[in-house]
Amino acid sequence: MKFALAQVNPTIGDFPGNRRLLLDAVAAAEKRGAELVLFPELAICGYPPKDLLERPAFVEDARASLAALAAALGGSKTAALVGFPEPLPAPGRGLSNSAALIDGGRVVQVARKSLLPTYDVFDERRYFEPATDVAPVPFRGRRLGISICEDIWNDADFWPERLYRRDPIEALVKAGADVILNVSASPFTIEKRHLRPRMLAATARRWRRPLLFVNQVGGQDDLVFDGASLALDAAGRVAARALEHAPDLIVAEVEADGAVSGDLRPDELSDERSALGALALGTRDYARRCGFSRALLGLSGGIDSALVAAIAARALGPNNVLGVAMPSRYSSEGSLRDAEALAKNLGIAFTVIPIEPMFEAYLKTLAPALDAFAPASSPAAAAAADLTEQNLQARVRGAILMALSNRQDRLLLTTGNKSEIATGYCTLYGDMAGGLAVISDAPKTLVYRLARAVNAEEPVIPEATLTKAPSAELRPNQTDQDSLPPYEVLDAILEAHLARGLDAPALAAAGFDAAVARDVVRRVQQSEYKRRQMPPGLKITGKSFGPGRRYPIARA
Repeated sequence: MKFALAQVNPTIGDFPGNRRLLLDAVAAAEKRGAELVLFPELAICGYPPKDLLERPAFVEDARASLAALAAALGGSKTAALVGFPEPLPAPGRGLSNSAALIDGGRVVQVARKSLLPTYDVFDERRYFEPATDVAPVPFRGRRLGISICEDIWNDADFWPERLYRRDPIEALVKAGADVILNVSASPFTIEKRHLRPRMLAATARRWRRPLLFVNQVGGQDDLVFDGASLALDAAGRVAARALEHAPDLIVAEVEADGAVSGDLRPDELSDERSALGALALGTRDYARRCGFSRALLGLSGGIDSALVAAIAARALGPNNVLGVAMPSRYSSEGSLRDAEALAKNLGIAFTVIPIEPMFEAYLKTLAPALDAFAPASSPAAAAAADLTEQNLQARVRGAILMALSNRQDRLLLTTGNKSEIATGYCTLYGDMAGGLAVISDAPKTLVYRLARAVNAEEPVIPEATLTKAPSAELRPNQTDQDSLPPYEVLDAILEAHLARGLDAPALAAAGFDAAVARDVVRRVQQSEYKRRQMPPGLKITGKSFGPGRRYPIARA
């Protein structure tokens, strides 16, 4: 039997547009002789719809769109498996995360999701009821084991610790399923692009069944869905593979003996190139779905803004990106030169707006009040005064960028990396101001790797930007390491603290300097209020600063 895997990029709530995507994919699959085309989880409405599911009109629109899709497929020889929110009778939450099998113009079978994730970015029990049982679906001589995303992430042989007592795949196979289908909306992370294929292969091998996995593609707020759909044979070998970070349709033929053959797209072997693709996709979709076709950002001559500019040029096209240099009395000539060279290399627009007149006006205007109410009469007060002046520069720059954003209807991209945001080495209402925090989930060490990957394709980032000591250039001879540990040390501590939950004593026991570990943990805790006010940031690691990290601001 020929199956098609259609990894589409639906827009949440765009029911007519999503339906057109599905119909076009079915038509393409039918031309290639596919008998069944698989679509991602909740493809009718887009994933994740969140609290839109609490609106009766949204659920009704989804139901009507599914009915319209079925009617439009009345003349098609190709069936479709489509994810949708299914209304359920009371009592309960009233909805199921379901997949409808459409054949001959009508819904002939519905499969429901059993395992509802409530960790990290997921909160599905807020909206859905879990399936109480599962059973294979007969279809043209095969018995389809239909599962939805999380249902396949609980294999006892693969996971040392499981989150659920049940394994829907085991139940489907024991009930006679001869092919496993999984329709997903599984977000991208660098780690998951390796983990997910291993997990799927282990499941196929364990049950000696061919396995077809289709995944959503596209950016939705802070999440990026990478596609990378797969068809595996009964031995767990990849027989068909779709593109990463792009819509695609592939066909896989499944034989009765479990052999599978199909379209095999090239595999992106580099994590850095894959992450760049995810960031560009997330930026593009966030901008266009928020109504922006153009963007701007501050160009300091540093590595972070250089990387964000390169990503923006890929995402929106160089003609739609504006870089703004805003030198102060502390900016080096080299930094301004590097910013201009970067803009020229990328082909983006570039302008220079010196902030010195505005900065000086702020200092003069504020001097009486600052001296009267916060005199710099002690070392601690002097340090606070210095920090005040540094933050003023960042806030002047933020105001300039927001003015240009307003006037030109451009999305302002912030340029802070994960290491800075974690430790509060950023200015609220200054460099944190904007609409999308593109690299807020990229630690500084990863930023350098991503920049090198950009230059490996085309050397657009000046070498001086890559090799000079990182600096905010907000006071004389400043470098980041005046305030922070070396980034190799800092990022290792942050990974252990944020992803693995190690506190300061545990970090010291793991071999980190105890004083440094305490200081980093203190900075992370004290900066929670800043992060709560920053723009959405694109998630590319297992634990980002976003909806999946829920810590109190006020705490002991």
